[in-house]
Amino acid sequence: MNEIILLKLGEVILKGLNRSRFESTLVKNVKRAVWPYGNPIVSDKQSTIFVEVDGPYADFDGAYEACKKVFGIVSLCRAVKCPLDFEEVKKTAGDYLSRQLSRAKTFKVEAKRADKNYYLTSPQIMELLGEYLLDRFPNLSVDVKSPEVTVYAEVREGYVFIHGNPERGAGGLPAGTGGHGLLMLSGGIDSPVAGYVMAKRGLKISAIHFESPPYTSDRAKEKVVTLAKKLCVYAGQIDLFVVPFTEIQEQIKDNCPEEYFTVIMRRYMLKIACGLAERINAGAIITGESLGQVASQTLGAIRCTDGVSSLPVFRPFIGTDKQEIINLARKIDTFDTSSLPFEDCCTVFTPRHPKTNPTEESVKKAEEKLDEEKLLDGILDRTERITLYAPGRKDRNIAEE
Repeated sequence: MNEIILLKLGEVILKGLNRSRFESTLVKNVKRAVWPYGNPIVSDKQSTIFVEVDGPYADFDGAYEACKKVFGIVSLCRAVKCPLDFEEVKKTAGDYLSRQLSRAKTFKVEAKRADKNYYLTSPQIMELLGEYLLDRFPNLSVDVKSPEVTVYAEVREGYVFIHGNPERGAGGLPAGTGGHGLLMLSGGIDSPVAGYVMAKRGLKISAIHFESPPYTSDRAKEKVVTLAKKLCVYAGQIDLFVVPFTEIQEQIKDNCPEEYFTVIMRRYMLKIACGLAERINAGAIITGESLGQVASQTLGAIRCTDGVSSLPVFRPFIGTDKQEIINLARKIDTFDTSSLPFEDCCTVFTPRHPKTNPTEESVKKAEEKLDEEKLLDGILDRTERITLYAPGRKDRNIAEE
């Protein structure tokens, strides 16, 4: 049987005159996702993307799982395409869905006739195919409201596509259609999930990470690289920028009141992030902050931090419960990596009693002794850039595209 993957579009269909741009990006993202599993043959028509894989690397199951993670797809299914001859359609439906139908008690048939020249109408297809399946599977009865299995017959493109119940897709908008955002990737639980959420709304994601050797280890950096690769599965290629932050943190420790360490550190991080974002043409900063979760995420601290930003700061979890974030981290397979015990620079020189409700005036006074121009001079030129891709099959990585 000639098996194929059918991907149904979500919000993309609402984009009016811009729809073609969204669809072309979505097709590109599908090809990128499927590439490690075979030569992708991808086309789109009438709010559906058709995906086949061919060649010596062909892995249909892997391609199907990859398509589940592509933003912009509302549902997907494995299907088989057969000739327009209806006798062949009936036999193909029975053979292809035999396992599901033989185990079920109830079913119904849904038909969609995109090709209006086909000699049977949709109601006729439903009636005739339903009769055939009832005869072939005596365990079945018809339930049009809540069937265990729905058999779909879609007439389009010179074929009839047969499939069973569709699965839910990743939803959202195609990554790369909503602009470019710079994710502050710490290595904790929240930040990679924040990147996932904003990629789902169409942002192309780059990431910035701050390291402080010798206070942070190579294992901490490897942890962040792994998290970024996991995020690539959904967001596509990610450029990770690793900033040397040791000197700035030591200067803060030596020259600023201890209770202000964290908020001043966050301000310097945001200044650097904004400078990098402008250099790479990113239009927003993304963080995983949640209101009140820690001392640096109180309303007062956030206000003081944002006071140095030249760009919008997106905080998709600002009103989200921690357990909700953890559940999403488990879903996208970042939780276990984020939980590895390798500290990042945010935990270096943590004050014993951090200021939880600072004012911008008090923070500026606390950082008066710092030579900002000297500390930031050339720091982006000393920043390491790592280009990352989704993990591919052992014998074919996405970087080959």
